[in-house]
Amino acid sequence: MGGGRRVHPVGMRERRCRYCDQQFQSSPCHPEQTTCSQPVCQRRRRAANREQQLIADPEYRLVCRESARKGRADHPGYWKQYRATHPSAAELNRARQRQRDPRRRLLDLANNNSVVDLKSSVAGVGLLGPAAADLANNNLASAQVFIVQGPVRKPPASEASGKQHLSGAVPALA
Repeated sequence: MGGGRRVHPVGMRERRCRYCDQQFQSSPCHPEQTTCSQPVCQRRRRAANREQQLIADPEYRLVCRESARKGRADHPGYWKQYRATHPSAAELNRARQRQRDPRRRLLDLANNNSVVDLKSSVAGVGLLGPAAADLANNNLASAQVFIVQGPVRKPPASEASGKQHLSGAVPALA
């Protein structure tokens, strides 16, 4: 027998878990089993299966979306109450959101080809910086022009910036 697997008298095979890499004996009822029975590994298996189902099945994706929408409608103040009673979780979510926002902006930038037809241009655009990995498919042209991402600056807090001004009047600068 090859592959380092032993066949046991009752039909069980010894395998390695794809998550924890520990050896386990597969169930005789499920010889194709690839995950051990530890709760952490089972949670990871179920999460991976759900992710695959969301990708592959549009109807399942729609049912999940509707279920979440119904849950929010049935319990309108849940998340506000949760954030109030779990400040560390709320802060962690805000920190992660601050990481997700630039990635979304970069993806929009990478996919925004409507202004200039880059296919007919001899110039190319590359991005250097911590977010460059998010633009792996930004390879439409063949030249070397690099945009270096600088530090993100917050706009100055100015009260007058969002207000309309009278024609010809110069707003007072603070």
